[in-house]
Amino acid sequence: MQLFLHSKPSSDEINTNQELVIIGSGPAGLTAAIYAARAQLNPLVVAGIEAGGQLMTTTEVENFPGFPEMVQGPDLITRMREQATRLGAAFLEDNVLEVNFDQNPFLIMTGQYQIEAKSVIIATGAEPKRLGLVNEQELSGRGVSYCATCDAPFFKDVDAAVIGAGDVALEEALFLAKYASSVKIIYRGPKEKMRATKALLKKGFENEKIEFIYNTVVEEIHGKERLNSITVRNTADNQTEELHLGGLLVAIGYNPQSQLFEGKVALKDGYIITTKFTMTSIPGIFAAGDVVDFRYRQAVTAAAEGCKAALDAEKWLQDPKLLIPSY
Repeated sequence: MQLFLHSKPSSDEINTNQELVIIGSGPAGLTAAIYAARAQLNPLVVAGIEAGGQLMTTTEVENFPGFPEMVQGPDLITRMREQATRLGAAFLEDNVLEVNFDQNPFLIMTGQYQIEAKSVIIATGAEPKRLGLVNEQELSGRGVSYCATCDAPFFKDVDAAVIGAGDVALEEALFLAKYASSVKIIYRGPKEKMRATKALLKKGFENEKIEFIYNTVVEEIHGKERLNSITVRNTADNQTEELHLGGLLVAIGYNPQSQLFEGKVALKDGYIITTKFTMTSIPGIFAAGDVVDFRYRQAVTAAAEGCKAALDAEKWLQDPKLLIPSY
């Protein structure tokens, strides 16, 4: 399996004057590259030093169409990239350090190049907020998850826990309860401080599989090949307890990777705002995937957004009047 993480192109391999530059190389960026390449836009994908997005740390993907036997996340990314490359997309393994969207062509500065682009697709994704515990990263995809829709079937008939107190945590727990034997919702604060809506809390309280544990934090995550238990601490009396689990779902939020674009395009809660098309607040700058999507956060929806962004960019390059932002 080739991951394309460390190759460095020489200066004669990169054209610094581009019709379209795609920033990001997860499902949204790679799908945009496939469609843009087929449209003869010869896109340049600035993939990043750590290319591939969240799928690079996902072991088994069984909900991406076309893979009846499921597929490893890195394999899926590799296949998408090979497809984009075959169609004519170019790749740069470098990070974008700065952008200037006040000029046209737009300016994109990486560690190696200053690239001018007539249009840009931002597909930098989002990262789940993590607990920051030892073993968390190592067991990600091996019992530790950040997406019930993605991974709940792998928790079938096991005891599981969800960390969080907002709507997302309740929604994830309710979905997970369809598969797991039991689900503990672990919250660091008291019951009355839970942030989830009353309707979701009511569903959680009424679900026989779900148990709420308050004033409790996770101290340690245990397991070698897979998660087998966690150590929790009660913040009221400092007593610790080991809970044996087959699944741990962390639902404490996401960080859209949009810091580079603050003050450059319109944002809301860190997510890039787009019109009914995929145009941002700057004509010629488009966005797709998890940096836009605060709700679904699926590889397949990111890919769909990448497709739309490429089609929109193609139309805009033909005639900027075809896509008019409406705020």
